[in-house]
Amino acid sequence: MSIFIEELKKSDAVDLLEFELRNRVFFEETVPARGDEYYIPEIFNKRLDALLEEQLQGISRFYLIKDKEHSIVGRINVVDYEENLKSCHLGYRIGEKHTGKGMASKALALLVESHLDPNIEIIQAKTTTNNIASQKVLEKNGFEKVVTTGEPFAFNGQKANFIYYTWTKEQQ
Repeated sequence: MSIFIEELKKSDAVDLLEFELRNRVFFEETVPARGDEYYIPEIFNKRLDALLEEQLQGISRFYLIKDKEHSIVGRINVVDYEENLKSCHLGYRIGEKHTGKGMASKALALLVESHLDPNIEIIQAKTTTNNIASQKVLEKNGFEKVVTTGEPFAFNGQKANFIYYTWTKEQQ
């Protein structure tokens, strides 16, 4: 399936909220819940405005992953730009009906190839030991495992640890 990534805009609000609502249960199986308030349109729009302000200030970049029909299939974000360290942090999520099709890997490749700030030399990411799909996406795109935390935590009735990854421009 053909995809592209597009910077988040205010005009995406309705479609993005619909995407988040449609995938809420699925996302909460692998990442902490955002809470009921997140899905109230007025609150969602205020949070969206805050993200757009961060984007405007150059602190973060938020992208929507879309298919050829321009439907949202996922999100990919680079946040917490640290200009002096030339680094940022990565996050992404793919909607349930689009998982297992390589979309996260393609979106991450697109991000690094054509949307990443050219001054960024290091991207940091983390996932959990029980999120094998996310580990594969990161490793396929040149991220190297740095460390796994030693203290497990309970998440959805399972024990998990965080795995931290790093991508560096010079390794590519």
